Amino acid sequence: MLLASCRGNEIWSPDTCRQQGVPGVWIDELADAYESGFKTDRQTIYVDEGITNQYHGVRDLHLAYKLAEFLGVDSQRVTSMSLGAEAEVQALQEAVDEI
Repeated sequence: MLLASCRGNEIWSPDTCRQQGVPGVWIDELADAYESGFKTDRQTIYVDEGITNQYHGVRDLHLAYKLAEFLGVDSQRVTSMSLGAEAEVQALQEAVDEI
């Protein structure tokens, strides 16, 4: 269920991760500080209050990889032909569904 919540283009706060049941060890391992880029909309980080320059959290793309690998998926093989983060997450989700 947690993998199904990943889209590939979001950053989850540590609190959101805990609420969703992500193990604390994974949060510590995957959490990082991210900065907005303002050249394109895809580079900009949005939060409830609007645009932010910096955000500390876990990229759902990284979480998807961690979850898929935990479930036994060869993530490198499954995502080798994927173009973009959203496609990578979708490939990981499909591979887990086939298990």
